[in-house]
Amino acid sequence: QVQLVESGGGLVQAGGSLRLSCAASGSVFNVNGMGWYRQAPGKQREFVALITSDGSTDYASSVKGRFAISRDNPKNTVYLQMNSLKPEDTAVYYCRDLHFGSWGQGTQVTVSS
Repeated sequence: QVQLVESGGGLVQAGGSLRLSCAASGSVFNVNGMGWYRQAPGKQREFVALITSDGSTDYASSVKGRFAISRDNPKNTVYLQMNSLKPEDTAVYYCRDLHFGSWGQGTQVTVSS
């Protein structure tokens, strides 16, 4: 199994940037794909981005070109750089280990207009 802890959320104005971090422990991090998901109030959790063990990435169309996922295997950490933020990006952001299916506790991102 793997334990995940997200950080880096906060309040930012529209057009601003944030970088989320997800620290993993308890597994062999570098062989697992990792993903970011988000859940806005009253909505279902949705896919945001993923990165495979070899660094290939994929993004939801709503964030493509604005968000970038990356990983630092020696630090057992995956990042989500979020630029040009919009009010509709407001949500709790979760990371997930795609091999074990583990979720972190989430970090709140609020974008004001």
